[in-house]
Amino acid sequence: MNPQAEELNEIIKKNNTNIFEMLSEKGKAIFFPKKGILAQTADAKGKEINATIGIALEEDGSPVRLKTIARHIKGIDPKDTFQYAPSQGKPELRQKWKELIYEKNPTLKGKETSLPIVTNALTHGLSMVGYIFAGNGDKIISPDLYWENYELIFTNAYGAEIETFPTFAGKRFNVNGLREKLSGGGNKKIVLLNFPNNPSGYTPTEEEAKQIIETIKEAAENGENVVVVIDDAYFGLVYKKGIFTESIFAQLADANERILAVKLDGATKEDYAWGFRVGFVTYGVKGGNKNIYDALEAKTAGAVRGSISNAPHISQSLVLVSLNSPKYMKEKKKKHNLLKKRFKAVENVLKEHEEYRGAFEALPFNSGYFMCVKLKEGLDGEKVRQNLLQKYSTGVIVTGNIIRMAFSAVPTEKIPKLFENLYNACRDQSN
Repeated sequence: MNPQAEELNEIIKKNNTNIFEMLSEKGKAIFFPKKGILAQTADAKGKEINATIGIALEEDGSPVRLKTIARHIKGIDPKDTFQYAPSQGKPELRQKWKELIYEKNPTLKGKETSLPIVTNALTHGLSMVGYIFAGNGDKIISPDLYWENYELIFTNAYGAEIETFPTFAGKRFNVNGLREKLSGGGNKKIVLLNFPNNPSGYTPTEEEAKQIIETIKEAAENGENVVVVIDDAYFGLVYKKGIFTESIFAQLADANERILAVKLDGATKEDYAWGFRVGFVTYGVKGGNKNIYDALEAKTAGAVRGSISNAPHISQSLVLVSLNSPKYMKEKKKKHNLLKKRFKAVENVLKEHEEYRGAFEALPFNSGYFMCVKLKEGLDGEKVRQNLLQKYSTGVIVTGNIIRMAFSAVPTEKIPKLFENLYNACRDQSN
């Protein structure tokens, strides 16, 4: 093992041996190189002549760039778009995002977390978490309604198995299902939670969130080491009262020395910047200090460097400009209200058309981009989907007898037509 990896491992063991035991074999072996090219490049920073950086510079010292590209980028210095960003991410953006996490989650006040590491959006962030914590034989506990890409990320890439429990018990989140999975054997558990949930569009109520947190704490108190991976891709997009509005990261970040909370979020869905690919990984653990967070950040940055080197600088700079704008919150609220309007339109359609229950039943939903319906027994989901495409010019996502609809992508005035088409496509199959 590289001595730099061993050094990080010793720091982690000295500060919290439970976290060291949570690491996968890859996680134990990864490090961010402080020596070699990176160290020599850092030594040369600010020198009159610097022949260390693997980029090309103009005679005036600015980045070499093509006018056919540069003329479309206005208002941002070329050094903040064309040059490489650090593997950890743009420092100002990391600090700003951390400040915003604390603003959005008041429960974090007085608690210490890591500085976010920038990833190439959440998919890459999830992959980096898989790299560090998940390996062959590990099981990842998740509700059975989950984003299908989790399988490519955790199972195909790292050999971990996704072990599910029914997402709902009636109309409520299935806390007992989570508890049963956590009570099994083994001294390491990985829990993967995504709220608002893709595909269901569900966020726990305040009471359910409290129960989820207590359930995870119980497992830790019983001697389990628990890595809680919190996919906050749709964070903040809650449309009803009584729903938990913070991330569960806020309460798990200092819940127990055996609980490592890992928050994954980003500008992708929260700030409607899907193609920018700017995401973040943030760590929280009870008793976490600078030493252990620096070590976890270094391992994460090493995994980033070993996969993509660094996330795009131009995207990070554009996101930072937006976050620092005095118009940011006003613009964001306007878009939130647009999605809430569509959510209400879905609620109204389902309320006004009781006949739809003869073909499908809506699963609980209250947030995010999506909602799901469960087809009545006897209906074939794929046949319904094909009929929708061919006869009604309507596209939906089908998994078994569950149909997911992204109301976020449907103009408000067309939402009634979306459900009417679905109902008619179901009736076509029944007749």
